[in-house]
Amino acid sequence: MNLRKVILSLAAGVPLMALATGGHGIEKSNLDPSTKPGQDFYQYACGGWMAANPLPAEFARFGTFDQLRENAREQLKDLILNLAQNPDSKVKGTNAQKVCDIYALAMDSTRLNKEGAAPIIPLLEIIEKADTKDLATLFSDERLLFDNPLFGIGVGTDAKNSNSNVVHIGEGGLGLGDRDYYLEQNETNDKIMKAYETYVKRIMTLAGYSAADADRIWSNLIKIEKKMAAAKMTREQRRDPQARYNVYTVDKLQKEFPYIDWALLMKNHGLGTPDKIIVSSPQYLKTLCEIVPALTEREIKDLMLLDAVSSATSLLSDDFYNASFELYDKVMSGKEEQEPRWKRAMSLPNSMLGEAVGQLYVEKYFPEESKQYMKTLVENLRVALGKHIDNLSWMSDATKAKAHEKLAGFTVKIGYPDKWKDYSEIEVDPSLSLAENARKASLWFIKDNFAKLNKPVDRDEWHMTPQTVNAYYNPTTNEICFPAGILQKPYFDLTADDALNYGAIGVVIGHEMTHGFDDQGRQYDVDGNLNDWWLTADADKFKTLADGLAAQFDAIEVAPGVHANGRFTLGENIADQGGLRVAMTAYLDAVGDKAKDIDGLTPLQRFYLAYANVWAGNIREAEILSRTKTDPHSLGKNRVNVSLRNIEPFFKAFGIVEGDPMFRPENERIVIW
Repeated sequence: MNLRKVILSLAAGVPLMALATGGHGIEKSNLDPSTKPGQDFYQYACGGWMAANPLPAEFARFGTFDQLRENAREQLKDLILNLAQNPDSKVKGTNAQKVCDIYALAMDSTRLNKEGAAPIIPLLEIIEKADTKDLATLFSDERLLFDNPLFGIGVGTDAKNSNSNVVHIGEGGLGLGDRDYYLEQNETNDKIMKAYETYVKRIMTLAGYSAADADRIWSNLIKIEKKMAAAKMTREQRRDPQARYNVYTVDKLQKEFPYIDWALLMKNHGLGTPDKIIVSSPQYLKTLCEIVPALTEREIKDLMLLDAVSSATSLLSDDFYNASFELYDKVMSGKEEQEPRWKRAMSLPNSMLGEAVGQLYVEKYFPEESKQYMKTLVENLRVALGKHIDNLSWMSDATKAKAHEKLAGFTVKIGYPDKWKDYSEIEVDPSLSLAENARKASLWFIKDNFAKLNKPVDRDEWHMTPQTVNAYYNPTTNEICFPAGILQKPYFDLTADDALNYGAIGVVIGHEMTHGFDDQGRQYDVDGNLNDWWLTADADKFKTLADGLAAQFDAIEVAPGVHANGRFTLGENIADQGGLRVAMTAYLDAVGDKAKDIDGLTPLQRFYLAYANVWAGNIREAEILSRTKTDPHSLGKNRVNVSLRNIEPFFKAFGIVEGDPMFRPENERIVIW
């Protein structure tokens, strides 16, 4: 039996009918009637919402997406506070005890401020006494949680054998995140670099080092990080999965990058002698071969000391958190105030015990009818995307057949996992500090990850918790996932008109499906293997279209003298456009001519307004600059205005014609999926 054909026939058999009867329309107060749709559709659709929701001081960006996340945080707060009344919260070893105790530890500012740097002093002493000639042993010391500032190591799917887990080695992190902060000199970067220097010196003195020591640590750190930054792949290079797939053995690693004993490192990590190791950036490791042997013992230790302290700032006293906030939130993102402590505290149980919290969340906030509605929506979108593949003028029949095969093979995950993660080996001990408990939990996650080596990939595993307000496509399992957290208003509303649900969560579904066919996802086959299933001529045509879409976004000035990066955001922009087009087809298939005007707005107008309202928001200029460097998603305004300017039904829906700023001539429009 051909399972893929069975799946496709089942998908095609889903009744294409409206999912709700009636329902409310667009909230007209979200609109800005003083702006014409053809002038600036984003302002027209979202201006009322933006005026009514000025940017709160604790946010660098606040929009409907963030509002949904805030609603979820309030729900989680209520769950955890009520959980404290549950008798299980007093029983050691239960999930209730762990969730309540780690939250209480994070809320106890009096204790945290009294402890100061004490919880991390033992780690700093280990580093100070270490033998840096033996980096393999140092980087695998459990007391340091494999604290390695030079490169990352973990276990994950083999992109060319997607049922198998292998060892991966990647680039090390940088204190400022992106390489360009170190390599590009301009007024903004100079300001950030100065704030980084202040931050480093401040947290090291808080950790007990003298001003002279802090000066030395900064000098050593920035010298090393600038060299590391110059060797790292660019944002655009990281988008090429073939370039990141470089097969090594332990012997080959040792021969090409001899600055560390790789066999000993693997053994100490409990990984044995792996047959296959994937290195994402050989050039980076090669540069480390030039950097590391020239470093003094003091320089290596200073690099590790700073890494140990910086990674703990959110787990220590207010002084440490304040220093971190000043750099990362205030200077780099433009925030004016810190979040209230309960929001920061919530992140601990939410990350350490995510699925335990998620189980409580779905029991209270995710009704079964929502899951059934989503299943129908997803299958309607799958059928619609199949129609779009059939109608592509630039793709051959042979490649279309493969595309259909991949589409039929999509695994769909909705709401929550069927099997919950077991946290029984994670202990939360209130007699220990918050930092100690967090580091012990982190050690469990590292060991849990390493234990996957030589085991088949668990395709039932979720890579987001149910309470997460987001969604994803995973190319190596060919799956789309929609956690319960995003299936809330205004993205998903069982009481709304169908046009709103298709324009909001329907576009999100189509977006994630299209990721399977974006510039990265298209390189993976139905089984999740990095495998070229395209005819060369079709791939060339796709690349030409993708280049055109990238150029459209490159042309947008996001701040004075700063343009969007259309190549870096290409995958998300392809997915946005695909989601919009496919969701509209699915909507029209579902409602036919039965949909009526509501409050003077046509069905198509409500669809496009619902999409725009998903991205309504206000944002600070510092955050615009930061996201342009680090976020593969375009800014909300561009996700609306630039994407819609390629879509003919949008022009017709709002009477947008040549001469209007939102109009784009047909010969300049880019349509991929």
